[in-house]
Amino acid sequence: MYVAGSRNAKSEQGNSKSTDSFLECYKQVSTMRTSHGSSAFINVRKNRTHQFMKNMFPRFAHASSTIRFQALQGCRAASTSGAGDTSGLKSNSNRLTGNPADQASLVKMTGARANLRAAGWVDEDFHKPVILVGVPYSNALPCNNHLRELSEIVCSKIEESGGKAVFAGTPVISDGETNGSDGMRYSLPSREIIADAIEIMYEGYMCDAMITLSGCDKTVPAALMPLSRTDAFGLTIYGGTAMPGQCDGCLNSNGGLGLDGKDLMEAIGAYESGRIDEKTLNNIERHALPGSGTCSAMFTANTMSSATEAMGMCLPGSASCPALSTSKRHECEKAVETLFNLMRQGVKPSDIITMKSLENAITIAYALGGSTNMVLHLLAIAHESNIPLTIDDFQRVGSRVPLLGNLSPHGAYHMSDLNDIGGLPVVMKELLEGGFLHGDALTVTGKTIEENLANVPRVRDLPSQDVFRSLEFPLSPPGNHISVLRGNLSPDSAVMKLSGKDMPLFEGPANVYNDEYSAFEAIISGHVKPGDALVIRYEGPRGSPGMPEMLSPGAALVGAGLGKDVALITDGRFSGASHGIMIGHVSPEACMGGPLALVENGDHIRIKTGEQSLEVLVSDEELAARKRDWAGPPRKSKDLKGILLKYSRLVSSAHLGAITTSN
Repeated sequence: MYVAGSRNAKSEQGNSKSTDSFLECYKQVSTMRTSHGSSAFINVRKNRTHQFMKNMFPRFAHASSTIRFQALQGCRAASTSGAGDTSGLKSNSNRLTGNPADQASLVKMTGARANLRAAGWVDEDFHKPVILVGVPYSNALPCNNHLRELSEIVCSKIEESGGKAVFAGTPVISDGETNGSDGMRYSLPSREIIADAIEIMYEGYMCDAMITLSGCDKTVPAALMPLSRTDAFGLTIYGGTAMPGQCDGCLNSNGGLGLDGKDLMEAIGAYESGRIDEKTLNNIERHALPGSGTCSAMFTANTMSSATEAMGMCLPGSASCPALSTSKRHECEKAVETLFNLMRQGVKPSDIITMKSLENAITIAYALGGSTNMVLHLLAIAHESNIPLTIDDFQRVGSRVPLLGNLSPHGAYHMSDLNDIGGLPVVMKELLEGGFLHGDALTVTGKTIEENLANVPRVRDLPSQDVFRSLEFPLSPPGNHISVLRGNLSPDSAVMKLSGKDMPLFEGPANVYNDEYSAFEAIISGHVKPGDALVIRYEGPRGSPGMPEMLSPGAALVGAGLGKDVALITDGRFSGASHGIMIGHVSPEACMGGPLALVENGDHIRIKTGEQSLEVLVSDEELAARKRDWAGPPRKSKDLKGILLKYSRLVSSAHLGAITTSN
């Protein structure tokens, strides 16, 4: 503010008159836009803005009247001719740019507009809906290293369609690169960080809508959670699956030709146990992952992309589309068109994400043999949507769904193979016709699931293939994939993954380790024997903290030939690549004094899949005595700081989805 009597006082008076003229011009431009559309007033606005600038800054008269701007972060400015009037879609962002109908608002937000101008905005941008583009991008991982390119397509299409794109980059952690290391402790917490970061950008810039992109595992639910949390107009784009790897003489562990991350991790165990030589290990390392895209199999990323499509929050057919395909780039443009339709129709995530749509997501995940991580992630999405989904709903819905997808890690095929036979629409059509899906659930297309699938063929009408089975000839009957277990070892819950195995009973002596690394060393050194119940504890959401995946020890078991003979029981979680006899998410976790902390070497552990039970065969009296003598968790995290310290204080049990926003 200028001080009376200062050398700028006279300038203040003159500028005040010019500002009044500008505000009047700004309101007239708004009225003209509403009455006549964009093209009728662009030249008028340019002329009046030019005159305003000449009045405010005399030196501006000598500058060129043509100034080119380019938005930051690759969001390229584009012509809005032919885009139609989108000013009616602007609501929240009037709080950022000023409301043309309210002079006080315009004056108040002068500073904001000045900053936006400095960032490359021009007059007409202040009348456009502001659309956030949330992008978990890094050049450090193949799952997300192409998302910047995809986001540029999205941003350009937004500008072309009459919106103003705001780029929001977030961190992203690669599970494939951090498995077996301390870096994995940051993986699950990154889900919350990504969701929070997108929320911060959306709310902080008072945007009108959002499109989010995703790739690696946690980024898929993390891209959905802020949509649910804010109920912003929006949808999500999955970055796409990678192609399976190929090399001469390389077969995957299920006899197929395509390699993936499972084969890579299991090769480590096979090499350590002497089952393959160094040349073979090196060959697999160099060829298993051929380029950009998420893990090519039905691991967590493709499980969650499939669940998202079943939920109705991305375009039909997009879940299986390869990352580097031309179709994925066209999908980005189509997603923007879909977003503007959602805004015009007034359809929000709360209209799409419902109990029915979440049940559809669970059904699809079970039918395809998806990852146990989807339990954590769907619980988190439901929580953000205020939907009372519980872990028991997974058992209720999933227990009646047969395993139909012959996909890695339990099958020989990959997501690109599923895409080749029609992708998720074929899967959903089969399940819809069998009465497994809610066909009346709404999707981002503005149509229901049933309407979207009207012209999609049944599996029996496809050419001969073995990627996805019909309901008449399932890969495995219901009850042989993911089950929720309870018992004296998991009073709240645990999650078991069988991936189609028929295993009614397992019983064996406990072989107990207090961390993942010592368990891995025990496996490769031969200290884990067939029939053991391998217990890895203090790796839960709070105990580790971060609930790392036990892919390294699990893959080591399979690589050592123990996958069918050893049960792995942990309060940590598993990668979607994990297969065998896997029981994770044991709750309460060991660091909170859960019964897993009380198990001793040699205790017999019994798993009854038909009864969904997990028991340690020790009397209640003995367990109570051990609890009294329990000294607490090992102090492996005594130097905990930063985000892991915050996370350990906020995170809930895996039983609730390992969320950090619980009441």
